[in-house]
Amino acid sequence: MNKIRGDIHYGDLYKDGAVVRKRREWRGLADTLYDYSRWLGIMLILAKFIVVPRNIKAMLRYRWMANYLAVPMMVDRHTQGLRGEYLRICHTEQDLIIDDVAKLLNNLFRGDRRIGNDTEFSKKVVLVDENEMTAVMMGFPTLKGLSRETPSTYVSVLLNQHAAVHYIDIAQQFGLAGDVCPMPEAEAGVSIEGDAPVLGACAVQCNTTCDGSLLSNGVISRRLENVDGIPVFQLAAPLRHREDDVQKYAAQEIRNAIAFIEEHTGAKWDWDYYFECAKRVNYATKCRLEWLEMNKTPWPQVFGSNLALYTETNYMAICGKIPAFEKADRKISKLAEQAYKKKKMAAREYRHRAIIWGVQSHFYMDFLVWLLNCWGIVPLTDMLSMVSTRQLVTENTPENREQAYYDMAWLTENMIMRNRTHGGYKVLLDELWEYTQEFNADMVILWEHMSCKALDGMHGMFEERARELGIHLVWVSHDLFDPRIISRQGVRDQINNYMRTVMQEEPVDPSLEILHDEESW
Repeated sequence: MNKIRGDIHYGDLYKDGAVVRKRREWRGLADTLYDYSRWLGIMLILAKFIVVPRNIKAMLRYRWMANYLAVPMMVDRHTQGLRGEYLRICHTEQDLIIDDVAKLLNNLFRGDRRIGNDTEFSKKVVLVDENEMTAVMMGFPTLKGLSRETPSTYVSVLLNQHAAVHYIDIAQQFGLAGDVCPMPEAEAGVSIEGDAPVLGACAVQCNTTCDGSLLSNGVISRRLENVDGIPVFQLAAPLRHREDDVQKYAAQEIRNAIAFIEEHTGAKWDWDYYFECAKRVNYATKCRLEWLEMNKTPWPQVFGSNLALYTETNYMAICGKIPAFEKADRKISKLAEQAYKKKKMAAREYRHRAIIWGVQSHFYMDFLVWLLNCWGIVPLTDMLSMVSTRQLVTENTPENREQAYYDMAWLTENMIMRNRTHGGYKVLLDELWEYTQEFNADMVILWEHMSCKALDGMHGMFEERARELGIHLVWVSHDLFDPRIISRQGVRDQINNYMRTVMQEEPVDPSLEILHDEESW
């Protein structure tokens, strides 16, 4: 067991109802110095970003940009209680993600007609749907695949739990249904209000996760084509993605998307670059599978937020295109192996081993850290991290070029969340119980996203199987992007009530059981 240095009652760091905490966490001398140095590194990334005049202009133009003032606080939330290798793994991942998002924002504003208006750069930009695998960009080294939704809504809610509320209301005032998933609704709201950067030679959207996403894409594409003059390709991946008979169609959709991009940008697909990216995708898959294998043992190492946030970024948005992520994978694996050999633990006490299933509450992603610190529940893996396990072909041969279309189709079909919400009950229901056995889990924390019809429709089937297998099943209701429906404390109370009444347990850290953080970032 680790010797926990410094603070042990993490709830005492919070000010009731305040935006920020009382002070930084004390982790012992060595880890506090390391954490502070990384905090300074984050501030340097932000400083380099904000000194660019067009980025200052964007900060004043776009409402959602104010959320990026909370970047350091977000990292503090996700590193809470971490020491040694776990702290370094988290910073390796999150600091790289922060740097990558800063570059994404800089590129968006460089080409934005309202801000930088670099028309030559804009001609080399392909806008991609935030919920879409970027595999179709793996063969275009001269183009930039940029997502407007990622920084305006997806990352914003990680930084500030209230970030999407305004845009959800805008979409509903426009006439969109109030019971649709608030994630695509917020994305549509950004577009409706004209708060998305305008740039790009063309755009590619995907029939991603649900009818709400399709509704949002319709609103966004209509504005792109009719107002901004940016042509949009709709990539229709098959819903029955585990069936062999749909793969030929899926591969043809990839060919069509590539041809569309070539037509509107003048760029040509580069097979050498594609296979270079494919090798990095394979390495990322290899590392992720090794981390998951460790998590099946009594000494899990890369789990919780360390696994979830990094997987979402590296798997979908990066997709082998940025070499820095391969370097990070290698460093994370080295740190994890060091801690594993020493049988280290990320917290004082491990009481339960849990699989986190369902669509996670985005305004409370650090819930996974809270589970560990408050109740000793180890979040071994989550639904969104259980994605492709296949190795892509990497040798540039005529046969492999043909297979590559199928590989890209497979990645697109198995993008995060889509591979569970489509494909039949086996991928959503049956495989969950297979994972509980593989990971030796005694508990399932099942997010019940109130607007997600695909998951909620199987409520009774989940409960029936949990009873048969003797697995503790804890339902946690939330509304993904909207904390007004169920607050952070409302999420925590559902766990608190279950642990006290059903499990008859007391928290490991009682100071975290109730936090008055409704207004905090």
